[in-house]
Amino acid sequence: MVEMLSRIGGRSGEPKGLAVIRMDGIGDMVLFRRSLDHYAEVFGVEQGDITVIGCHAWAELADGLFAGYTVHAIDEHRFHKKPGYRFQVARWLYRQNFRVVVLDSFFRKPLMADSLMLIAKAREIVTSVPWLSDKTKNQFAYSLSRATTLVDTGEYPVHETIRHYRFLSAVAGREIAPEPIRLSWDGGPPPIGQDKPYVVLNFGSNEYGRRWPLEKYLETARWLLDRGYRVVFAGAKNDRVHSAEIAAALNGENVIDLISKTSVPGLMDLLKHAAAVLTNDTGPAHLAIALEVPTLVLVGGGHFGSFVPYPDEVCPRTARFLNVEMDCYHCFWGCHLRDNERASFPCVAAIEQESVQAVLSDLLA
Repeated sequence: MVEMLSRIGGRSGEPKGLAVIRMDGIGDMVLFRRSLDHYAEVFGVEQGDITVIGCHAWAELADGLFAGYTVHAIDEHRFHKKPGYRFQVARWLYRQNFRVVVLDSFFRKPLMADSLMLIAKAREIVTSVPWLSDKTKNQFAYSLSRATTLVDTGEYPVHETIRHYRFLSAVAGREIAPEPIRLSWDGGPPPIGQDKPYVVLNFGSNEYGRRWPLEKYLETARWLLDRGYRVVFAGAKNDRVHSAEIAAALNGENVIDLISKTSVPGLMDLLKHAAAVLTNDTGPAHLAIALEVPTLVLVGGGHFGSFVPYPDEVCPRTARFLNVEMDCYHCFWGCHLRDNERASFPCVAAIEQESVQAVLSDLLA
């Protein structure tokens, strides 16, 4: 109903421009970003005529990372829950009168990105086949039937970056080789002094199970402090509950708590100037890797290979990954082996402290 109301009054002029729908998190944006620079040539448009419809989670990075493009950020939670906001978005999108809409996300919510794709009512709809389960295949059926070009980027698991280039190659009708993950970020100085090298410990994650146990991060912090490094704890607002525990376990001027105290651009500046980053599988991990900072990511098996680890052809030389393979890999995080919802997944908790220290020693050498 909201979508139908948004079309009242119609729209004028000839369809023009291309909209790229990227309603996903920071990590997904990083894996997609470099492939975007092929869009103008592949789709036969000017770069200035490309609009990226993105997620508010990384909207603050748009000016720095998407120069030359237009970025329109949408709050996906409000879009899903607030009819008034959904109408505003739908009205704006329909009136843009885009000639082409592109959606190449494999893991996507059926009622979010695909809704935007249909609301635009573009002359051409170019989309990829998403991950289809018994639950979602019917939900996707209508939106996929509306596509003028439907691209199959392969069965699960294929790394997201490889999918982006398969998608481009299929549309272009020629091979476009995958490129290493990289972000160009000018930014500014880090939000702490630069008088002494520091290592960022990004111990959080939206899903508690993906977190290497905090006590292991604390042990790693002590090991780093003994080697003369400052330790900076970074995290989101919901990670602030651990600040007291960190302060009780560690003290001194070389332990810095920046949990939820930086903007997203400030986090980029912090990561860029770090001697190294130790992180769980979460958005900042991809930011650090793309900035070519020495980065170690601790990886579980939920959808191993789809996002991390990176395939060799797209992996910067500064990135490392550690995991402990188990028979239950590819569970899509439906783990039944942990004690409670705040416990680490066993495949993550099994990563040994000695292995982490050995890789960090190599990255810091």
